[in-house]
Amino acid sequence: MNDLIKKQLEDARQGMDKAIDHCEAELTKIRAGKASAGMLDGIFVDYYGNATPLAQVASINTPDARTLLIQPWEKTLLVPIERAIQEANIGLNPQNDGVVIRLVVPPLTEERRRDLVKKVKEEAERGRVTVRNIRKDANEKLKKLKGESVSDDEIKTGEAEVQKLTDAYIIKVDKHAEAKEKDIMTV
Repeated sequence: MNDLIKKQLEDARQGMDKAIDHCEAELTKIRAGKASAGMLDGIFVDYYGNATPLAQVASINTPDARTLLIQPWEKTLLVPIERAIQEANIGLNPQNDGVVIRLVVPPLTEERRRDLVKKVKEEAERGRVTVRNIRKDANEKLKKLKGESVSDDEIKTGEAEVQKLTDAYIIKVDKHAEAKEKDIMTV
């Protein structure tokens, strides 16, 4: 296979890897009724005038499936952490006992589970669309190689390889979404 085609295939593979990683990250943010430290990603605490990620100013543990335990490195951070969680509006009410902050994750109702499954499906569709757009871009780049000592047959072979990649990555997106749906619907 021509080196120019190999480069286009590798670029497409890297783009699709990034799309899968992004899709996974977005699916992780969808709360399945279980406590996870990842739920607090994106929460920043005012630490001596700097907005600092919560994970950098406290340890975050999950003693059980429904509880998050946040223990700040410094006691003076209890109130700022509590405030940051409330302002983040993640649907959890912090309980400050003067030593640690507890977050109790409420069980999901059937209706809420269905809403979350819809979100998962939307996110999976975004992932599939991204993968297909990468396929389209790769195929356009392959067609542009026609004049650069690349035969029509090689371009067709390259397009077939891009399609195989696309199919494989769409299956990956579907598997991640399916696993997340199963996780959400498990009571």
